Amino acid sequence: MSDPRLADLDVIILDYGAGNLRSVVRAVERVGARPDVASVPAALDEADVVILPGVGAAADTMHNLRQRQLVEPIHEYLAADRPFLGVCMGLQALMTVSEEGGEHACLDVLEGRVVRLPEGRKIPHMGWNRVEQRRRTPLFDGIPDGAHFYFVHSYYCDMAEPEDVVAVADYGAEVTAVVQRGKLAATQFHPEKSGAYGLRIYRNFLIEHSANGVSR
Repeated sequence: MSDPRLADLDVIILDYGAGNLRSVVRAVERVGARPDVASVPAALDEADVVILPGVGAAADTMHNLRQRQLVEPIHEYLAADRPFLGVCMGLQALMTVSEEGGEHACLDVLEGRVVRLPEGRKIPHMGWNRVEQRRRTPLFDGIPDGAHFYFVHSYYCDMAEPEDVVAVADYGAEVTAVVQRGKLAATQFHPEKSGAYGLRIYRNFLIEHSANGVSR
């Protein structure tokens, strides 16, 4: 799974206090990259790829991003269509607003709301679930339609622009599993907890934006 083409890629994993930071670092290392963990805005300036991991609640996430003065640099980075991968809360933080624990403004990069999973199923949605690909992208190279990935969440993204959704899962509602827009991609599931296919997600994203694909 380790790919030598990734050794010189400048991968920045943003540290804003998320609990899954170290597992994301290990996963990225396993596919052949040498990520740096950073919590300062200047780290985004020369990054080839930025990864925003995350667990927990939107209010805490946004508070911590603001406290570290990362909100505006993230906006500027994404406005330039530079490679960015969000994971779990790293997806939800991109939405307009989250209803988790009240109503909280998010980064408003992707239009829509983060809403609670419907009653009738065990909440949180925790464990393996089948992911159905709506359209093929390089992110899914080597990953069959219907592959299983590991989820841990109680809220999901209700997207206002369905064309950004490239994969879904079923959990009492059609759950947005993967979104892509330009060089931005984000997953509701945790690739770092999803075995070989999860590692493949990281590898595919990084390969797509490695030496021949990166443009600042």
